[in-house]
Amino acid sequence: MRLIDLSQEIFQGMSVFPMHQPTFIMTNMTHEENMKQTGSKKLGFSARNLLISEHGGTHSDGVWEYKPSGATIDKMPLEYFWGSAICIDLSHIPASRSIEPRDLEQAVRKSGQDIRRGDIVLMYTGHYDRNFGTDKWQTEYTGLTYDSAKWLAEQGVVNIGVDAPAIDHPSDPDFSGHIICGEYDITNTENLCCLDQVVNKRFLYFGLPLKIRDGSGSPIRAVALLDD
Repeated sequence: MRLIDLSQEIFQGMSVFPMHQPTFIMTNMTHEENMKQTGSKKLGFSARNLLISEHGGTHSDGVWEYKPSGATIDKMPLEYFWGSAICIDLSHIPASRSIEPRDLEQAVRKSGQDIRRGDIVLMYTGHYDRNFGTDKWQTEYTGLTYDSAKWLAEQGVVNIGVDAPAIDHPSDPDFSGHIICGEYDITNTENLCCLDQVVNKRFLYFGLPLKIRDGSGSPIRAVALLDD
């Protein structure tokens, strides 16, 4: 079996969705400082401190983030973050418009796959490949409408993933994809990468969140396991 990393790197200065905490990485102690503290002449420990948003980098959302009565990340079913997944190709859709239900239907059909209840569906838009690290990253990408997000939820999808900063279109002030996730008590995963390596395939997906008490979301290490 082949393991594919679908996660972005975490580093100070990384691009973070507006409104969220920028990432800072600070040295807690160096090897030399630790050796002075412990008196050891053979071994020193080094460690750093992270200040990062629960929604920094590749991450999944707790329902509570967009629905006050919803479950926080630590109380959501783990099955929402791992399991059978498909990745559909939406890379032909321009950033100037949103993803409509017909686009999803066509993409699933062209993939040769089907959506099963409990599935995780990842959307390959090509945005990471084209625009990561540029000024367009946070502003110019396609996203789901209310109706297209509802179409996925009604198929039984429990986690909607995308290779962009959000599952919604950046011109949508209502964050319609998140509204649907709240209505159906499901999660979404944002800031994925390398989806070109799993597009039109079915595979085993893992994107487990940290067990953050009352968390609104969590950074994850998302991977795909393919049976070659």
